[in-house]
Amino acid sequence: MNTAAATDAPPQPGGLDERDRQILAFERQWWKYAGSKEQAVHDLFGLSATRYYQVLNGLLDNPAALAHDPMLVKRLRRLRAARQRQRSARRLGMET
Repeated sequence: MNTAAATDAPPQPGGLDERDRQILAFERQWWKYAGSKEQAVHDLFGLSATRYYQVLNGLLDNPAALAHDPMLVKRLRRLRAARQRQRSARRLGMET
């Protein structure tokens, strides 16, 4: 399979656009960038950290993102769910 052709393909209805694919690629390898993740997000995508995480969370709920990179999306979904459980436990006074 030619992965270059897959990443250059235009989005299909309900599919991922180039920015979405770049965000997923960044999430796979963000730790390779020097400095803070927020600075890398701003430099690469021109987004604030808040907006970036809004876009990323939307991607995690997108079936096209799951089809594009299932291992990454499932890992990020697990991390998101764990953070949500921790926040809920703190709000209820049930520190973990």
